[in-house]
Amino acid sequence: MKNGIISDDFRKKLHTVIYEADSKAGKLFDLILLAVIVISIMAVMLESVASIKIRYGKSLAIIEWVVTVVFTLEYIARIIAVKKPLHYIFSFYGIIDLMATLPKYVGLLFPGSGVLLSIRAIRLLRVFRILKLAHFVGASNQLVEAIKTSRAKIAVFLFSVLVLCIIIGTLMYMIEGPEHGFTSIPISVYWTVVTLTTVGFGDITPTTPFGQFISALVMILGYGIIAVPTGLVTAELMREKKVNLNTQVCPNCSADKHRDDAHFCYNCGHHLKE
Repeated sequence: MKNGIISDDFRKKLHTVIYEADSKAGKLFDLILLAVIVISIMAVMLESVASIKIRYGKSLAIIEWVVTVVFTLEYIARIIAVKKPLHYIFSFYGIIDLMATLPKYVGLLFPGSGVLLSIRAIRLLRVFRILKLAHFVGASNQLVEAIKTSRAKIAVFLFSVLVLCIIIGTLMYMIEGPEHGFTSIPISVYWTVVTLTTVGFGDITPTTPFGQFISALVMILGYGIIAVPTGLVTAELMREKKVNLNTQVCPNCSADKHRDDAHFCYNCGHHLKE
C-alpha cells in the first residue's frame, strides 16, 4: 500500500499468488483453497445428516463461518489483484466465487437456505488449474471445438432419432394399446426414448409378442445410436491440431488459457510476463 492506494508491485505479487497456478506460491495457494473447499462441502453434507447435526451442529457451523470468511477475503483479494475488477466479477469463475461466498450470509436472512452451500462443489473445477493439468485443459478445448465443428451433423442425427422415436412410439401405441400401459402416443414415445437410450425404467413394458419383438429391436438399435455422436466428435478430434495451454492469466483483462509460448494476451494484447 502507498498513500492508501494499492501499488502496482503489490498487485503483481498478489496476482501471481492468486491467479498463476504455474508458480510455486500460486500452486500452494490453490491447493490450500481446494482443501478449504473440500472441508466446506463435507461440512454441508454432514450437516444434512440429522444425527450428526444434533451432535456436532455447533462445530459444523463454526467451520462454515471460518470457511465463509476465508472465501470472502479471497474474493476481495481477487478483485484487488486485477487492474480491471469488472472483468473478474462478471467472469465465469468470478460469478462462481460470489455464489460460493453468499449462501452463508443469505442464511442469516433466510434460515433453511444452508443447502445452497453445496454450490461450492462447482469450485472444484479449479483442480484443472491447481494440478497444472495443461494437457487436460488443452484436451477440453479440443473437445469443445470438435463438438462445435460437428454440431450440424449431431443436430441432424438427433432430429432423425426424434423422428424415429415418434414413429416407433406411435407403432407401439397401436400394437400394445392403453390396456398394456401405452395410454397415449406421448407415453409411447417416452417408452421408446427410455428403451432406446438403454435406461429401461420398467414402468411400462410391452406384453404382446410383436411388441416385445419391436422392443428387442429398439434395445439393439440403442447401442448403435449411442455410438454415432461419439464417432462424429472423435472424427473431428482427429483433425484438431494439438495446442499446449497453461494457466497463465492476463493481469489486465483476466483472460486465461494462453499458449505456452505466448508473451501477449490473445484478448487484449497486454504483456503476460512482466
